[in-house]
Amino acid sequence: MLADASDSITLDRFRSLDLDISEKSDHTVVSDADTAVEEAVRRILATARPRDAIRGEELGDSGWGPRRWVIDPIDGTANYVRGVPVWATLIALMVENSPVVSVVSAPGLSRRWWAHKGGQAFTGKSLLNGKPIHVSTTKTISECFLSYSSLNGWVQSGRGRQFGDLLRTAKRTRAFGDFWSYMLVAEGAVDVACEPELAEHDMAALVPIVLEAGGRFTSINGDPGPVGPGALATNTVLHDEVLAMLSEDDDIEDSLVIPRRAI
Repeated sequence: MLADASDSITLDRFRSLDLDISEKSDHTVVSDADTAVEEAVRRILATARPRDAIRGEELGDSGWGPRRWVIDPIDGTANYVRGVPVWATLIALMVENSPVVSVVSAPGLSRRWWAHKGGQAFTGKSLLNGKPIHVSTTKTISECFLSYSSLNGWVQSGRGRQFGDLLRTAKRTRAFGDFWSYMLVAEGAVDVACEPELAEHDMAALVPIVLEAGGRFTSINGDPGPVGPGALATNTVLHDEVLAMLSEDDDIEDSLVIPRRAI
């Protein structure tokens, strides 16, 4: 119900000539579709789960208690407003600060991913038509497929050199970015996905799907997600080695050399 309502709004407003776009204080963009989706999800939850708290990217926090819904109405708004069909609504239920149920709905790709804690991860066009997914079995970074988002973000985080080393070591790299990197890890199409800075609403819905697909999801410091700073999702086998490569090193001046393989 929540995902269906969200998809109806985002698809209707996608590539609309009258889409209202503005810039937030952090210099990211927001559209009227973002706020419309979050308002719609909040209305449904107010009726179906009136005692639950809600945290949304655009409208902040409401309510209190051990159960909290976390909403990113459009993950990939920069894509959305430019007409790129790679965006998704992220919805997660957290209990005692641990995400236990989530759905990632990307109607521009005609895909959804969903999972619940202790169950299994699935993908498909609808909850009634899903297939189980599982992470890859790639055993070495030199053979892995790495997806990322912003190169500048790694430099600004002080780990540009480390990320450059990771790019250079990986067999194949592409910047799928945002939610899609992590869903590709859960499907086994990509082995590693990472970003240096993310908020809870960016990550909460991704965690159950990656974990229930057999993967591992932590901050780039190794703390179980979704806590930040940033996020690292892998097929589990590669996780500790990638964490070691991304670890902070204050003794070396930070720089990022983009390898030929990554271009």
